[in-house]
Amino acid sequence: MTGLADHPPSGLVAYAPASIGNVAAGFDLLGAALAPLDGSLLGDLVQVDVAVKSSFQVIGPFAYALADDTRPNLALRAQDLFVEAVRAGGHEVGPFAITLEKRLPVASGLGSSASSIVATLVALQALCGDPLSGSDLLSLAGKAEGLTSGSMHLDNVAPSLLGGLQLVVPGREGQPATRRLPWPSDLLMVVVHPAFRLSTAKSRGVLPERLGWHETVDFAGNLASLVQALHGQDRALLSRCLRDPLVEVHRAPLVPGFRAAQKAAKDLGALGCSLSGSGPSVFAVAEDDGQANAIAEAIREAFRGVGLESQGWVCTLDPEGARVLASGSSHF
Repeated sequence: MTGLADHPPSGLVAYAPASIGNVAAGFDLLGAALAPLDGSLLGDLVQVDVAVKSSFQVIGPFAYALADDTRPNLALRAQDLFVEAVRAGGHEVGPFAITLEKRLPVASGLGSSASSIVATLVALQALCGDPLSGSDLLSLAGKAEGLTSGSMHLDNVAPSLLGGLQLVVPGREGQPATRRLPWPSDLLMVVVHPAFRLSTAKSRGVLPERLGWHETVDFAGNLASLVQALHGQDRALLSRCLRDPLVEVHRAPLVPGFRAAQKAAKDLGALGCSLSGSGPSVFAVAEDDGQANAIAEAIREAFRGVGLESQGWVCTLDPEGARVLASGSSHF
């Protein structure tokens, strides 16, 4: 049997941006896609080609971090889920030659696994003539992400796939669904990644199995208020809600220098500052370029204080999310 596309291109390169999971207020429910102001691509690239025989390779600055992992790469897991879903619809696709350019640091809190997964799915979807719906791709991305974290969560894959600030909402018949929230165009995301690895599994492992009523109500009220602040353009309320009342207290001790970095950012007027996803990366919200650059340097200095070098970016939200860049391998 042949694939779905009548005249499939010989190869496609897809890009999926890095993301901030949780965005402080929305544990497992809120995520933001990142676009550095300098125009660089902060995220993974995946090239997919039609092939006679399946093949896979990892290149890029952080390929070395995956060299000792004996498990199938997440790009391959995403491919398997995609092929299974398309075949369930009565069509045959593949084999594929896949090249993952690992540009995001592993175990960084920047949605590294989500970026690999989403870029793979978007490349395969385009190469095969769009056989699946957008909701299908979101569901597959969530399933692939769950293979690493232990359960499906969409706070990184949704913004990486769809762009912007995404809120996970109840879907029809139990299917995953999200809604894009408005984000003030003048607000900037300062993101700093220290040279320190913290796996999602370890970060989730310190969380309590049960929460008290006070913590539950505080979390729900804070997230609801943040959504209201965004829709109502209430900057003062937004600042009060850019906090993590649920998991930060448990995860903060895992990241050397985090509390000092958070204090330094807030002392410079950041509207909020917390861990990006499960950490160790830190994000802060700034109101202009000058403040953003000062906050980035202050956070980096705090990490230097505990012996950690770091890399920082000043970003807007990526409005587009994952996309096909070009045919062929010119981006590799």
